[in-house]
Amino acid sequence: MASYCLTVTRLQLVLGQGARRLHVSAALSAKAKVAMSRFEPGSSINYEQLRTNIDIVRKRLNRPLTLSEKIVYGHLDDPAGQDIARGRTYLRLRPDRVAMQDATAQMAMLQFISSGLPRVAVPSTIHCDHLIEAQAGGAQDLQRAKEVNQEVYNFLASAGAKYGVGFWKPGSGIIHQIILENYAYPGVMLIGTDSHTPNGGGLGSICIGVGGADAVDVMAGIPWELKCPNVIGVKLTGSLSGWTSPKDVILKVAGILTVKGGTGAIVEYHGPGVDSISCTGMATICNMGAEIGATTSVFPYNHRMRTYLEKTGRGDIAALAEEYKEDLIPDPGCHYDQIVEINLSELKPHINGPFTPDLAHPVEDIGAVAEKNGWPLEVKVGLIGSCTNSSYEDMGRAASLAKQALDHGLKCKAQFTVTPGSEQIRATIERDGYAKILSDVGGVVLANACGPCIGQWDRRDVKKGEKNTLRPSTGSGCNPGPVFLPEIVTALAIAGTLKFNPEKDFLTAANGEKFKLEPPTGDELPARDFDPGQDTYQHPPKDGGTLRVDVNPQSNRLQLLEPFDKWDGKDLEDLQVLIKVKGKCTTDHISAAGPWLKFRGHLDNISNNLLIGAVNIENDGINSIRNQLTGEYGGVPDVARHYKKNGLQWAVVGDENYGEGSSREHAALEPRHLGGRVIIVKSFARIHETNLKKQGLLPLTFADPHDYDKIRPDDKICIKGLKTFAPGKPLTAVIKHKDGSQDTIELNHTFNETQIEWFQSGSALNRMKELQH
Repeated sequence: MASYCLTVTRLQLVLGQGARRLHVSAALSAKAKVAMSRFEPGSSINYEQLRTNIDIVRKRLNRPLTLSEKIVYGHLDDPAGQDIARGRTYLRLRPDRVAMQDATAQMAMLQFISSGLPRVAVPSTIHCDHLIEAQAGGAQDLQRAKEVNQEVYNFLASAGAKYGVGFWKPGSGIIHQIILENYAYPGVMLIGTDSHTPNGGGLGSICIGVGGADAVDVMAGIPWELKCPNVIGVKLTGSLSGWTSPKDVILKVAGILTVKGGTGAIVEYHGPGVDSISCTGMATICNMGAEIGATTSVFPYNHRMRTYLEKTGRGDIAALAEEYKEDLIPDPGCHYDQIVEINLSELKPHINGPFTPDLAHPVEDIGAVAEKNGWPLEVKVGLIGSCTNSSYEDMGRAASLAKQALDHGLKCKAQFTVTPGSEQIRATIERDGYAKILSDVGGVVLANACGPCIGQWDRRDVKKGEKNTLRPSTGSGCNPGPVFLPEIVTALAIAGTLKFNPEKDFLTAANGEKFKLEPPTGDELPARDFDPGQDTYQHPPKDGGTLRVDVNPQSNRLQLLEPFDKWDGKDLEDLQVLIKVKGKCTTDHISAAGPWLKFRGHLDNISNNLLIGAVNIENDGINSIRNQLTGEYGGVPDVARHYKKNGLQWAVVGDENYGEGSSREHAALEPRHLGGRVIIVKSFARIHETNLKKQGLLPLTFADPHDYDKIRPDDKICIKGLKTFAPGKPLTAVIKHKDGSQDTIELNHTFNETQIEWFQSGSALNRMKELQH
């Protein structure tokens, strides 16, 4: 009852006369005020409060703390009273800020509008990076995106202005690069509506990817819940050199831990090898940690971070971080739940794929592996950039290879595209000549956006279904093929074949001479500082309360939300199995990206992609399931709509690590909208499980994974025990087969008391609105 009253009181504070408890409030700091960013001079970094909280928790636990524990526990809402047990208890946290990319910000802002709150309670930003389709080149693609997405951009800009959210216009750059350049700093806790938000860990931050409903909680000033993470320590020794790059570190870690090995844990890098990696290199490693299911990843504060802060105009933050450095590194003797050791001096260059990020091959082996598996050897397109490897250093290393090719009269044999991470990176590589070198070798510089990496690519060089050496996100609508990510693709694009090992193999110059490429080199940061390029940021007005945010009822891109129905107080009876999913089912399978991104603000329209990429175990078909009311086969969303129209609620049955990948909450909103009530699987990816809970669905796991085999595609399922639904208490499922027989199985869940209230109220948003009254 105490926590309930506390929540009501805080909500009233948010809704009242503007007296809100902002964790980073400058009023709490006894030290000199240093702004969190140049865009928010009124919000100051509060290391003093972080230190106070760390000291309270360290005394309570009576042991040394890891770095991730310091930052996470340093943001506890109640450090003196919070129950803290790794992997078991739920923490109530006060993140410092929120960041949203445009595809997910639409639904997040629609939910925030539905909350009825007047203004966000923490610094928040929107970044327009997902809706720009790569086609002809940066300037043309950006202009076309502004025309095609005008309605969405206007909505996000006006909603940001009304509710106090900073707005980064299309062309600004990829959200994670913008955060690293402007908002991340050692010790900050940031949540972002994109699974690769952990990129900020390269600057000593705890940055966590979440769904839009979680972002709404933080923007509303409500304590945000996170299961207390385990901590995986990765000890780095030696140093990177030659062809080996930071991407090889995370590819090695992914190979060891697999795509779900980091679930429920923060990956914390430490050891003497850390200092051999640049700040943006550390960011790359943390960014790709999302691919192993980790809550986030983080590096300890060091001189590389200080230099990066100074070069990006934040010397005052660097000086303050130096003052509090002991709080921004792990305590000596701290305990990790698991330790992985990697000698960077022995690490070899890898490329990853196909089809899964935890499958990596040494470059020297990939040609033979491709031949053995029947993969095409011809490199059709080389892509460099994306949120993972688009820093100044990355561009410089790629340009150093391109320059060698040009000096020998060569150009890329494959198509070659370059995606700058931000407007600042674009302007700087143009000034310093990198862009011209990459263009001269055959490259096309695309807009500062996600582009091909997420399937936003009008690809025309191969026919759909034709095997090739590149695959964007599953279900993106682009032509599939194996995935190869790291910067080594520059060398492969020059050679045009996977059978090229740049460490050993020779190229033939235009004059017939043989030569080897020297290992790539690139300055960590520009000697002449960064060129900021065009100003693409829109400050929210101090008082935007009188502004209007209109949504056209006839729009096919935007749709105001209707609240989901509340639980009726009864057990769930006779839920029809909609689909029994076979094998891997990521958020791309559940809610495809690519051409579907345009509908991210319109729940009913985007629901037409529900589970269209999932494999039906009954027929190994994709988007082909039997309608149990008609006996005919149809697409998954079509059958779901038919069930909903006829009052038949349904369930989905899935396999391991269900919902891995992107943070997109549409993968939870869509099944709820079309009549789904329960998702039963062997195991869940963290973000997706939380997203399902937020929307009033029941994510449940088999107590015995073999019970997956007992469910048939035409079964009906009853969920028993909801009247006494409680944390740690399993529920029961009665499986009714068509032949009249039944099976009874036990289902586990990870709901806590607050999350059970979400289910009972119909969604977390419904519960928030109840607490306002």
